[in-house]
Amino acid sequence: MHLQAAIPILRIFSVEKAREFYLDFLGFEWDWEHRFEPGMPLYAQVHRGDLVLHLSEHHGDGTPGSAVFVRMQGVDEFQAEVNAKGYGYMRPGVEDMPWGRVMEVIDPFGNRLSFCEAPA
Repeated sequence: MHLQAAIPILRIFSVEKAREFYLDFLGFEWDWEHRFEPGMPLYAQVHRGDLVLHLSEHHGDGTPGSAVFVRMQGVDEFQAEVNAKGYGYMRPGVEDMPWGRVMEVIDPFGNRLSFCEAPA
C-alpha cells in the first residue's frame, strides 16, 4: 500500500478573483477546469511546484475559511516574490514560530494558506 499526498479542495465564489490570487499573486499555474455544462459551477486544479490545490464553486465542496498547511523551503524568497507583485489586498510577512518560519495568506474566500519552512 502507498498513500500519496492529499489534495485540498478550497471553496471559491469567483473564478476571476481566484485567478488573480492564485495565479497572479501566488504564482500558481492553472492546470485544468471542468464544468458539467456552460453556466454550471467550476471545478479546477492549480499547482506550484509539488503543491496541488483544487478550487471549487460547487456547494458542499470545501468550506470557506478552510486552512492548508504547506511545508516548503525558501519561505523568505517566496515572501519577497509575492510582495514585489504589489497585490492590492495583502502584503504578507514571515513569522518565526517554534515549528518554523511561516508566511500566512488568506485568499478572497477566507481560506488560509500557511507556508512553513522548518527550522534548520
